[in-house]
Amino acid sequence: MGRMGQAGSGGAMRQRTNESRAMKKIEAIIKPFKLEEVKDALSEVGIEGMTVSEVKGFGRQKGHTEIYRGSEYTVDFLPKIKLEIVLTDQQLDAAVKAIIRAAKTGKIGDGKVFVSNVEEAIRIRTEEKGAQAV
Repeated sequence: MGRMGQAGSGGAMRQRTNESRAMKKIEAIIKPFKLEEVKDALSEVGIEGMTVSEVKGFGRQKGHTEIYRGSEYTVDFLPKIKLEIVLTDQQLDAAVKAIIRAAKTGKIGDGKVFVSNVEEAIRIRTEEKGAQAV
């Protein structure tokens, strides 16, 4: 009987630990000229770290045609910025709202925000895990 009680309480402890480590990853694709505004908006809500990549892609815009030296050609992939941010569940809503508010122009090609679960985060230098690592 004593063993079963220990196993049951261990499971509860594990669940609480996982809840305290609950993290999300935001991937946001935005227009390049909106990067500083988005970074400042995230800073205002307490988000300090992010990874920024220059990427190319297209969605509904499907690119456009241009004329260069008299020849017409199609630009399929448009320059975009990809932000990646790992944060706690508690920070998620404020961060998503900040990104949308700062990145939105109301015109086609404003971008997308994707949110996914993060199982674990580990800071390499200190080996801290979970929210302490981000």
